[in-house]
Amino acid sequence: MILPPTKRAKTSQNDVDDDIYFSQEVIDQPERFVEEFLSSAGKPFSHNIISNICPDEFLTQVLDEIKQNTKVNFKESDLFKFYQSIDLANVNEREHGGIMPCLLKLKQSLYSAKFRNFVEKICNLEENTLTEKVDCAANCHTTGCHLLCHDDVIGTRKVSFIIYLTDPKIDWTAKHGGQLELYGSNSGEKQDVRLQPDTVPMKTILPTFNSMAYFVVEPGESFHSVQEVFGDSPRLSIQGWYHAEDLPRNIHNATLSRLKSTEKGEDTEDPFVAIEDEEGSQESGGSSNECPSLTEAEFTDLKKYINETYLKPESMEEIRKRFEEESSVQLRHFLTKEWEEVIKVSSAKEDHDDKLGSGLPALDYNVGENECWKILGPSHKQRFLEYNRNCEERKEDEEQNAKDVGMLLQQLKEKLFQSKTFSKFLMSITSLCRPTGCRGRVRRFRPGLDYTVAHYGILTTSAVLDATLCFVAGNGNQCMYDEQFGDLIGDDADAVWESGDVGGFECYISAEDEDEDEEIAQKDADDEYNAESDTELLSVSASNNTLSLVYRDPGTMRFVKYVASNAPSSRWDVSIEYEVPDDNEIVHSPEESG
Repeated sequence: MILPPTKRAKTSQNDVDDDIYFSQEVIDQPERFVEEFLSSAGKPFSHNIISNICPDEFLTQVLDEIKQNTKVNFKESDLFKFYQSIDLANVNEREHGGIMPCLLKLKQSLYSAKFRNFVEKICNLEENTLTEKVDCAANCHTTGCHLLCHDDVIGTRKVSFIIYLTDPKIDWTAKHGGQLELYGSNSGEKQDVRLQPDTVPMKTILPTFNSMAYFVVEPGESFHSVQEVFGDSPRLSIQGWYHAEDLPRNIHNATLSRLKSTEKGEDTEDPFVAIEDEEGSQESGGSSNECPSLTEAEFTDLKKYINETYLKPESMEEIRKRFEEESSVQLRHFLTKEWEEVIKVSSAKEDHDDKLGSGLPALDYNVGENECWKILGPSHKQRFLEYNRNCEERKEDEEQNAKDVGMLLQQLKEKLFQSKTFSKFLMSITSLCRPTGCRGRVRRFRPGLDYTVAHYGILTTSAVLDATLCFVAGNGNQCMYDEQFGDLIGDDADAVWESGDVGGFECYISAEDEDEDEEIAQKDADDEYNAESDTELLSVSASNNTLSLVYRDPGTMRFVKYVASNAPSSRWDVSIEYEVPDDNEIVHSPEESG
């Protein structure tokens, strides 16, 4: 992908320093910028933005050279989605002096001792804190691109900076997205836990052309993200880090370290709760190598919720065989038509009232939050709305309750998924031992806002069965593919979700060895993730009224990819983990045991 060129502009250097290509009035006023930097402390951490960092004509020429002479490489993980254009470390006089002279001059300026000394002053750092090591690259965020909450700590990074190269002819506003988001932090109710970023940013900074944002990189404090780009205009920038000689203090508090930590406070899941039978007694912890048959009364109970197709003996046998082969299965149109319709109507109404999805920019971080739905963080690991089962709102109006999507999903969670009868059903269609406990949530992932990130805190010590019932716009049908080109046929909501382009899919990946992670971090210092190290095991697209069953081994993580603002709807789901006894024997049905 090569971005379209802009009209070439002549470069005037009358107001540029003889040695570095930054505006003279900027270079001559470090005291002004350090004062602004220090006054921003606690809001949420020391930072600043300098306008007109370069002469407009010069930076316009830099932008033009990048567009005309560089290609972009797509990068995506659970944390980000963007295009990297060119690493400035590779820009040199011999190869690029003739075609990108202004970019070369900008690189030389950024790498110069004079500007490095200027950066030390405006960050209130001691002289010679920064070394000659500089990481710097040109990045492009197009529609849907984003970078989730992190603190930028890798190795010896000390100062982070971003020079914005957005189209100078566009008056960039919040509706365009792409803002730099700065997060406050707190320890919550657990005083012995390291600082956690808040669920929503305290401050946002527009990526205005010819401005430079900067801050000192602090482990567990300099939490920030790049908001999704909502409009059609690309957000180009030159982004990088100045390095210090030594690793920062408290580097164990860094985002990257914490995502790989299983220490106290790093988990995000509740404890397992024992599954109770109809009389309220708890299931025993033992396992059986024989699957008990469902009684007629239990089949009758399940038919209140589940599509009868999945309760036929031949269907259950087919599901079981597929699960035994693949350790996962997706059951489309899982609930009855009555349940599907009422949830579809009520969830669509919520999205319509909240003005979310289908390309509408998500301008309110708290949209959809109320007494019943609360934003769940911390944002360096997750952000979504969770339904509060104890909420009192609207309980007196039974007719309204019957149409409330949160209460409907909570009813499914409590009456179906947490029942002894459903655990027996799962045993019948998976050959796994009967679940002894479960835990889970009712969630809403709002377009343009929500996600989860893979981290070691969600790892389990024994295998679990993940059961996720998903609801999104669409009919939940299997999409057709063009065999010749390998493309999806159609552009309806089902095809949009299955394409993965708008996120919302659930992905399973292997937890990497710690030494391997460190090697990756050092090798690819401009990313928190290296695409070549991808360890994806399974990806499940969001699909309406579809139950996904996945047997998850210890050492396997999962995440729900950030839901883009142009997704057809929110992703609503009931997400349950079942505690499966550690028994290697295959569970047999009564017929097989016969």
